[in-house]
Amino acid sequence: MMLGKKVRIERVMDRNTKKTVIIPLIHGVGMGPIEGIRDIRNCVDTMALGGANAVILHKGIVSSAHRRSGKDIGLIIHLTATSKDHRQTLVTEVEEAVQLGADAVSVRISIGGEDEPEMLDILGLVARDAAHWGMPLFALMDPGEEKDRQKQILGVMRAARIGAELGADVVRVPYTGDAESFAEVVSVCPVPVVAIGGEKKARDRDILDVIHGAMSAGAYGVSMGRNVFQYDKPGNMIKAISLMVHRGVGPDVAAKSLEEAAIQGATFGTGVIW
Repeated sequence: MMLGKKVRIERVMDRNTKKTVIIPLIHGVGMGPIEGIRDIRNCVDTMALGGANAVILHKGIVSSAHRRSGKDIGLIIHLTATSKDHRQTLVTEVEEAVQLGADAVSVRISIGGEDEPEMLDILGLVARDAAHWGMPLFALMDPGEEKDRQKQILGVMRAARIGAELGADVVRVPYTGDAESFAEVVSVCPVPVVAIGGEKKARDRDILDVIHGAMSAGAYGVSMGRNVFQYDKPGNMIKAISLMVHRGVGPDVAAKSLEEAAIQGATFGTGVIW
């Protein structure tokens, strides 16, 4: 890995643990200004003070989210966007991300559909440009929905491997539901794997169990959106997640930290504007 990539990736992954907690804040395109991301500057501040390593933003919202003071946080620019019919399109390039001060770039690549050839083309081109600019590439490899359990696992394994094969530095994929199957995904992917949180969970414990399973399987971190920024006290949830990712605590300890914060009325990383 060239020096530029090494320097930048240290801004989005913890230097000591080599793990990461990423918060995607890009839902405004596909879903609109949903609860939790309406005030994007305060949202980013919450993520930073809570202890997240990086946020993912679309290019046009960066100036509104930049706080100019306070705790630093890694910036990942998302180069693709999700249309209302859930299709992906390339909306900017690595060079523009460099101009915006990005520490890494991100794409979402849909696998298994009719548009797979176009998706692979986008991934290949972005990977080439990212290598040229010394920019780490985080690829969210989306295998699509699959009801059959075994086919689902195989689909995630294939998606992760494609990401690595075509030049991603870090691959983000859906958690497969248990540590044993996710370990299979990690085992076939020669670059770091980060588990994504997916749909908003009904219970705190459901979120923590996903993180525990992913980290036990060898993941390099987690990427959590609505399960964090739509949580009642987002900063508290980030703190609990960070304890699991960076310090290796189990879900029971993380759950206790959430309970104690609730009892004490503590709020980590909310209400402070950059």
